[in-house]
Amino acid sequence: MNLSCAEFPETLPEPPTSFCLTTGKPGMGWWSLWSSGSQTDPEGRSGDSRRSKDESAQSLWPLSTSTSTSTSSQYTEWNSILNSFNWSQLKEPGNLVPTILLTGGLLFVFDVHRRFLRRIPEATNISPSLLRRRSLFGRVTSVGDGDNFRMYHTPGGRLAGWGWLPWKKVPTSRKELKDRTIHIRLAGVDAPELAHFGRPAQPFSHEAHAWLTSYLLNRRVRAHVLRPDQYRRVIATVYVRNWLDFPPLRKRDVSEEMLKRGFATVYEAKTGVEFGTKEREARYREAETVAKNRKQGLWKDFWRKKGNNFESPREYKTRMGLEHPIGTSPGKPEVEESRGLLALLRDRLFSSRKKNNGS
Repeated sequence: MNLSCAEFPETLPEPPTSFCLTTGKPGMGWWSLWSSGSQTDPEGRSGDSRRSKDESAQSLWPLSTSTSTSTSSQYTEWNSILNSFNWSQLKEPGNLVPTILLTGGLLFVFDVHRRFLRRIPEATNISPSLLRRRSLFGRVTSVGDGDNFRMYHTPGGRLAGWGWLPWKKVPTSRKELKDRTIHIRLAGVDAPELAHFGRPAQPFSHEAHAWLTSYLLNRRVRAHVLRPDQYRRVIATVYVRNWLDFPPLRKRDVSEEMLKRGFATVYEAKTGVEFGTKEREARYREAETVAKNRKQGLWKDFWRKKGNNFESPREYKTRMGLEHPIGTSPGKPEVEESRGLLALLRDRLFSSRKKNNGS
């Protein structure tokens, strides 16, 4: 008897992995196997059906499990990569110390940039945490009145590249500066008012504005921010340095310099007064007294007229607020005043008639 064996792939899930065909006569091969099975095994057909079902299940099995196989292979690859890396070498001082220094340095640079090198576009963007604690450095781009101006914030100054790096230039055109400057009101002083909102200019207002423009325009200043006001400005104590000063680059308080020259008065109001400190308020009042005694600026005719007909900026604003409210033309209050006078005369006339009728 001859035995011929056929080997099956190992991927089949069910044993046996091999079987033999018995051929008793020449010419008998696969046919003798199936024919003998049909004669001797009454359940041959059921076995064939079971085998066909198993084969069909095997044909679908790789497709149904391909996703899980690929996912498990990915996990296996990552695990092998992580396990192959020698993590103990990171604990060595030669590798651990540089890593800590690099991470700490990056965090320090980020914190410095966030706190000191981040540019503030407008006064409304100043965080309350900066008030009375921080100062802002920048270049003055315009002077609107005798006691306020606009500054372009340049954090870090020239050390941070402002003025010499191509991407850190201070804009000059009005279009480029729109909504990008901080409006600052000088703390502790009140200068004569220019003509605006339909109101006439106060005496000596043009001289005060011209002096402040020549003193600050296009120069770098440092503003110690105190608090915001109702006009979307920030009240600040402003300092400036000048190479031609003696000694050179001496830090000067702009508000105090205005008071010394008689271009402003100490700010007087029931609310909203801001000096920063009591010592600074005393220094401002002393500077105003010196300007009075020397007859500087708006105090020129104060002693000659013995203080008569002298109107301070605060008194001027109060009078203009009554005579020329904001949003009305200069002639409108006069019409309203004349109407009020006519109404008063009419009321008096009617009251006198009532008295006569009653009598």
